[in-house]
Amino acid sequence: MKKFEIGAKVEVLDEAIKGYIIALNQLSATIRTIDGFDMEFPFDELLVIKDDSLKVSNIDVYHALSEKQSTEKKRSFAKKKKEKYSPAMEVDLHIEKLTNTPKGMANFDMLNLQLDTARRQLEFAISKRIQRVVFIHGVGEGVLRSELYTLFSRYDGIRYYDANYREYGLGATEVYIQQSTL
Repeated sequence: MKKFEIGAKVEVLDEAIKGYIIALNQLSATIRTIDGFDMEFPFDELLVIKDDSLKVSNIDVYHALSEKQSTEKKRSFAKKKKEKYSPAMEVDLHIEKLTNTPKGMANFDMLNLQLDTARRQLEFAISKRIQRVVFIHGVGEGVLRSELYTLFSRYDGIRYYDANYREYGLGATEVYIQQSTL
């Protein structure tokens, strides 16, 4: 390791600052950066650059690493295995998501709108061979949830259960549609 001396070329660790030493004291060195600024740094934050050393700065290393990571991400799609579970189709049955103006609607009308939407979306999923559908119904008093269970029980080849608690909390039901092989 080269000793710190006036005139030595240095680079600051963990920062993109290069320069040469213009003054020394017992604990630190003052450097003049390549931009012409005088800055003081402790010796343990400085690295002496030898003239015959490879000219690679912290910025160059950062750019090389970020470029490598971005190319790894681009390639990762080709190596990806088919996921065991396909992502679920989500149907949000909250009344404010289904209509612009829920004001003036009776509870019966709101419930019918929600059930009609659930029925249409379930039949769409069956026709498009979508295997998993998550119906987000909220917690509330449980009326919509029990009506949904009644609706789901009318279909053959359908299993339904509480959706993933971590992802949806208590207010969602997941429907699994068994695919027939015709």
